[in-house]
Amino acid sequence: MDHVALAQLLFPQVTQTPQALEEQYPPRALPSGAVVTRMAPSPTGFVHLGNLVQGIISERMAHQSGGVLFLRVEDTDAKREVPGAVEVLIEALAHYGITFDEGASLTGDRGAYGPYRQRQRAEIYHVYAKDLVSRGLAYPCFCTEEELAQMRQRQEAEKVNFGYYGQWALWRDRPLADIQAQLAQNRPWVLRFRSTGSSTRQFKFNDLVKGELTVTENDIDQVLLKSDGIPTYHFAHAVDDHLMRTTHVVRGDEWLPSLPFHIQLFQALGFRLPKYVHIGPLMKMDGNSKRKLSKRKDPELALTYYQAQGFPEKAVYTYIMTLLNSNFEDWQRANPGLSPRDFPFSWKKLNPAGALFDYAKLLDVSKNVISTMSAGEVYAQVQAYANAYDPEFGAALEKDPDYATAIFAIGRGGKKPRKDLATWQEAKPYMGFFYDQYMDWNAPFPAQFSPETIRTALSGFLSTYDPGDDATAWFGKVKALAESMGFTANMKLYKQDPGAWPGSVADISTFLRVAITGKTASPDLYTVMQLLGPERSRARVEAALSRLNG
Repeated sequence: MDHVALAQLLFPQVTQTPQALEEQYPPRALPSGAVVTRMAPSPTGFVHLGNLVQGIISERMAHQSGGVLFLRVEDTDAKREVPGAVEVLIEALAHYGITFDEGASLTGDRGAYGPYRQRQRAEIYHVYAKDLVSRGLAYPCFCTEEELAQMRQRQEAEKVNFGYYGQWALWRDRPLADIQAQLAQNRPWVLRFRSTGSSTRQFKFNDLVKGELTVTENDIDQVLLKSDGIPTYHFAHAVDDHLMRTTHVVRGDEWLPSLPFHIQLFQALGFRLPKYVHIGPLMKMDGNSKRKLSKRKDPELALTYYQAQGFPEKAVYTYIMTLLNSNFEDWQRANPGLSPRDFPFSWKKLNPAGALFDYAKLLDVSKNVISTMSAGEVYAQVQAYANAYDPEFGAALEKDPDYATAIFAIGRGGKKPRKDLATWQEAKPYMGFFYDQYMDWNAPFPAQFSPETIRTALSGFLSTYDPGDDATAWFGKVKALAESMGFTANMKLYKQDPGAWPGSVADISTFLRVAITGKTASPDLYTVMQLLGPERSRARVEAALSRLNG
């Protein structure tokens, strides 16, 4: 077989050489040890938590080392492409602080190593495809879908491995005349890799997360170019990672079965193999067992879920850091004033088996993060969330920003700030009672007390209420009211023997809280009344009395 003649026959339009491409995309001028890595999603429209995990790992590895993070769009599968999916991905990752130094962007490609969308790089792949053919490392295959299906049926009947290899590789050693005859009839063809591997041989490979792996060689003559001339993922990613000078590839460990072929392909192309960081999947407990987060079963897999729920970006980022590096929380406690992005992330501490996603812990992390924010920050983020997901509430907040900010300031700051909110979605239920339209005017009072007892308490409060009282005087009157009704103001004694009194000062406070806030739990009631003002506070107690009398 004259492989050079075959290469020219298949790719007559290709005149560029691999050497010319090497010169066009030279090694990057970066410091020693700098990591060049990428995100290379398919534009399918679904952006999930795993994308963010991969993005954070890639971004930290690149930027902590003085390297480069780029975005490459792997759009070779046109059937699965969703319009606008690239933009959705870019915006979703940018929301969490994952920005790219170069690559595909909202305004087009940016950088010297593009194009960064694979369908625009077809001519580049054809250069390397022609080179492989000319060296006898690739060949055309004219098998139809029907022939391949029949082959698989025979392999199944004979109980042998599936695939296009050995005696099953029908076009592997056909003479040039047979190929010319097929081309003359304009028969469609794919380009296959000529594998020299054997399924009976194994070799050692070191992954940066999984450690030393024992890998079986690839013996399948895999497809490099599809019949439309567009490359498969395998071929395209090898060419792209080399020409874009990728040093580290961060990807899910579902790609481990493809690793033998990828190694083989890099070697055949004469490329230096990048270091691989195969990360485990995100897991969750399902009963007593673990399973992978599922697109079908678990809404929390989608990144849009966290925005819709109103998790602050910092909370999600912080939580993911706790999953990736076990020493992150200790570092955070020792450095409370620093951003999670200041943490010295290490790929060496990634869990080879994957991390266990714990929604309850995410909520706890989010509460802690929100508790450290200023009232102004909380107001701004709640306002933005409400504008997007509850415009009516957003308008109420926007009507008086100072009032809303003062509400969020209750219990904020100090050594033990309140931790009422885990998400912005919880803001309205938490503080909506400050707005008359969201007040629950029919909130039930504690059922163990008679309406008469509650009326006595509320009327007694109104009779001594003085808006000029400070917090101490205000609560002193509440205690005095409790004692006048035979309730105890000594909570320690009450807990020792609750049956000795009809109730405690805490119950009197609950009556007032329900009347004024429509809730049995709220921020400090004195402060709440100060913000509502005397007229609205008194009116709410009177409205409750009317309801009790009614």
